[in-house]
Amino acid sequence: MTASDVAGLAPELKGAKAGQGEVPIASAGERFQSFDVEAFEVPGGREENWRFTPLRRIRGLHDGTAAFDGTASVSVTEAAGVTVEKVTRDDARIGEGGIPADRVAAAAWSAFTEATLVTLDGEPEPVTITVEGPGEGVTAAGHLQVRTTPNSRATVVVEHRGHGALADNTEVVLADGSQLTLVVTEEWADDAVHVGAEHYNIGRDATLRGTTIQLGGDLVRVSSTVHYAGPGGDAELLGLGFADAGQHLEQRLLVDHAVPNCKSNVLYKNALQSHTKDSSHVVWIGDVLIRAAAENTETFEFNRNLVLTEHCRADSVPNLEIETGEIVSAGHASATGRFDDEQLFYLQSRGIPEDQARRLVVRGFFGEVLNKITLPELKERLEAAVEAELAITGA
Repeated sequence: MTASDVAGLAPELKGAKAGQGEVPIASAGERFQSFDVEAFEVPGGREENWRFTPLRRIRGLHDGTAAFDGTASVSVTEAAGVTVEKVTRDDARIGEGGIPADRVAAAAWSAFTEATLVTLDGEPEPVTITVEGPGEGVTAAGHLQVRTTPNSRATVVVEHRGHGALADNTEVVLADGSQLTLVVTEEWADDAVHVGAEHYNIGRDATLRGTTIQLGGDLVRVSSTVHYAGPGGDAELLGLGFADAGQHLEQRLLVDHAVPNCKSNVLYKNALQSHTKDSSHVVWIGDVLIRAAAENTETFEFNRNLVLTEHCRADSVPNLEIETGEIVSAGHASATGRFDDEQLFYLQSRGIPEDQARRLVVRGFFGEVLNKITLPELKERLEAAVEAELAITGA
């Protein structure tokens, strides 16, 4: 079936089929979205949005066999200007961030019983939200929404840790003129599986500075979507991933520019290592859509992957769709390569031992992302976690 055939489909057929991979879609703007899990077909692994994900390892989250027999606990540090509520999906605010775009996200929406809603007002002290897995061998669905009030300024850290399997949706709703610095860490135990969807809704003249850190877990797949609710929105999205033997880390991103005078900048860096025959695997999918109405857009996306050993695989797919010529700038790039022996030789020639030289190169590779973290204690902890990853195989 051709793209013109897709365009001629009835809306209900086009949504149900084209957005799920059985029929190719002409634009990322046509992808199917629904709160109803039954509106999505069960993925088989050949669909475009699932072809890199080892479905046998996500514990039935995709096909309806997951039991959702546990609960992921969510705790929030107290601070003036921070309101924490426990609400149901009937709350009118839930869903403002975005709509699920795959079957797992829709299943999480259908299965959660209580959402945590965090509202940030004024300029509160930095807030930490801890999401604890349901426990070894247990599966849970979760929902978190972080929202700001107009012209507020806040910093939030969302930490994922613990055991078990979790499917969840995270909504970030930025009111007009607000600024949010957000750091999301995936520091799961070795047995954990996390399949999450992040929905960012950025208001007029609002600013998001987001950083995602993926270190732990057996399989972590996070799909992020950015929508601009008004002109003047600005989103910077940074990411860091470090995959060891047997780990699968997947980062999927869509920045949807549908209104004028907005900016986006995307930089994701991953490192991979494995000293066993169990391959480490990272996946980065970066989609940027500039719609016809999105004049004066500025956007760039870049992914870099550093392969430290054998038995590693990195898949990187940047996509840029432009429907108007009235933009300021747009670009994308991707690079995957092995450890730079010239850098290693240079450092060794200056009297630095090989193991220390390799560490310095990896630190420098990740430094561009970690240096954007403005909380000193968090930055030091994450730098130590990267050091621990390197120490596993003596890199």
